Amino acid sequence: MLKLNKLKTWIESENFKGYDPYDALNSPVLRGMSFGNKYLRIAFTQGLKRLPVNFRPLFLVPKDYNPKGLGLFLWGYAKLYKCEKNPLHLAQIEKLLDLLDGCKTEVHPHLYPPPSRGRGEDDLGNGEHGWGYNFDWQSRAFFVPKYTPTIVNSSFIGHALLDTFAFTGLSKAREMALPIGEFILQDLYRFEENGAICFSYTPIDNYFVHNANLLGASLLIRLFKETGKEEYRDTALAALAYSMKHQRPDGSWFYAEKETAHWIDSFHTGFNLQAIRYFLDLGFAEEYLAQYEKGVRFYADNFFLADGTPKYYHDRVYPIDIHSPAQAVVFFSGMGKKYEELTNKTLNWMIENMQGPDGAFYFQKHKYYTNKIPYMRWGQAWAFHALTEYLLNYGNK
Repeated sequence: MLKLNKLKTWIESENFKGYDPYDALNSPVLRGMSFGNKYLRIAFTQGLKRLPVNFRPLFLVPKDYNPKGLGLFLWGYAKLYKCEKNPLHLAQIEKLLDLLDGCKTEVHPHLYPPPSRGRGEDDLGNGEHGWGYNFDWQSRAFFVPKYTPTIVNSSFIGHALLDTFAFTGLSKAREMALPIGEFILQDLYRFEENGAICFSYTPIDNYFVHNANLLGASLLIRLFKETGKEEYRDTALAALAYSMKHQRPDGSWFYAEKETAHWIDSFHTGFNLQAIRYFLDLGFAEEYLAQYEKGVRFYADNFFLADGTPKYYHDRVYPIDIHSPAQAVVFFSGMGKKYEELTNKTLNWMIENMQGPDGAFYFQKHKYYTNKIPYMRWGQAWAFHALTEYLLNYGNK
């Protein structure tokens, strides 16, 4: 695919480093001017994110490696290697594994005092690790210092590592994936509800989000297949039960059950469904098959215009974020013939409207303007993941 090759050339020319929509607090200027204040942190982060002109060099924000971006690039190169067996792809895979190994966060009790899961003091922090972001970030709910491991990053990277091992046979990928199970199992808080559970986003918060919960559960069920640890299976199924219980009658999910998080967006819907599909593909959760299929129909029927234009929310189009078409291509390209037309329309729209002449992808398309900043993790890594997933499922169509 010519468009994939252009993107790959651009990514490699930048050596996988770049800016991120949420990296404002990597600026020593803005970090100092925030005085540790929650609302100033949010204001600076949202200000740089929303501006269509990139002022990061002015504020001394460095280009950097983003762990989640590295994981998505790894996933993409692993898929390329499976399709083409090109030794150059294997060299990039080995490089990305080294980079990921260098930015993982080992979980130690003095940094992240974990909830008690029946472990003794000597068992705490024995090798489990995850991945966070390369910047401090402040949400409305909580503040997270850079490199604090998150369930979302760790799960995406874990899936990438397991597929890398499956496609290449590199044992290092599997060895890096296995400790994530203990991080999810032992170091995250849980909301418990009649035997079902929902994982927290990080080891330092009590914010419970469906896509994060399902992503963590989906990695645990794959790790059960790798290790045979029954606790992984049982905990994964308990987490799945929580989010399936809270699926809405039309097949959708709110972002989270807090009243302030009752929005329904495209790519988090796609994350939820992709996580559930891992269970089904591995022979689990057949009792949720009808709910899953209803969710797929809701996703296909409510987030796309007739020409493949991807909507951000189920009830409005703008802003069109690169995540929306990218995750749609990732998910629907794995759904076979039934959704091939939708996949192709969405992919073609993404390339025609959001890929620049240099091969890099834009951030967001608004009604009256386009934010063309080529964010490395948010834009390029997701587009690379999408294009390689399409290649894996459909070949060079």
